[in-house]
Amino acid sequence: MTLEILTYPTLGAIRHGFFTRKGGASSGIFHGLNCGPGSSDQAEIVSINRARVAEAMDVAPASLVQVRQVHSSRALPVRDAFDIAPEADAMATATPGLALAVLTADCQPVLFADPKARVVGAAHAGWRGARDGVLEATLDAMEELGARRQDVKAVIGPTISQRAYEVGPEFLDDFLAEDPDNSRFFANGNGDRLHFDLPSYGLHRLRSAGVASANWTGHCTYSDPARFFSYRRATHEGEADYGRLISVIRI
Repeated sequence: MTLEILTYPTLGAIRHGFFTRKGGASSGIFHGLNCGPGSSDQAEIVSINRARVAEAMDVAPASLVQVRQVHSSRALPVRDAFDIAPEADAMATATPGLALAVLTADCQPVLFADPKARVVGAAHAGWRGARDGVLEATLDAMEELGARRQDVKAVIGPTISQRAYEVGPEFLDDFLAEDPDNSRFFANGNGDRLHFDLPSYGLHRLRSAGVASANWTGHCTYSDPARFFSYRRATHEGEADYGRLISVIRI
């Protein structure tokens, strides 16, 4: 099966892709393009999937650069491929031929580009990372490499939508403690449950940080099992593990 690669027009000629699960070699609950080496999928199959992604991005597999994601706000300027992946959740580079990759399964994959300065970035932004500043940290790392945030275009890829993202009242309390206006990102659910709008919150943080444009592709990972892996859906269905989607950008 052919790989399915979602792109977004505002990133223009910058090579990028939000890969769906279609076109991979994995089977069972990982069926498709599982690119997560941290999953319990067969390591050699994950390597095959990642090699397909690298080929689609026209880079060597070793140039598909990824950090060890820990839901932090740490963003790194990257000039060369890592020998050992450091702990972080975002990267920026101005090095041609390096492809920055993030893995997600409901969290936001965010790709950044300053086409004028030829600097790109990629971030893994769940609710914790977004709240703690990983998106802004990515912009800081890009500026270290010569970007200007007022020239940066950012796109949030497939992520969990508000309709599918149920949370408890303590979750709301944490966000209201940060800013009472964050109440606008929550809708009432059943009983004391609420629904959190993660992509709208991400767009708010990006726009408040002063980027040229910020958009969401509009794809919900939870609601489309044929195309996307979802941690929350796998949990609700009692599955033992879940696949990881990959999103990539390069100069």
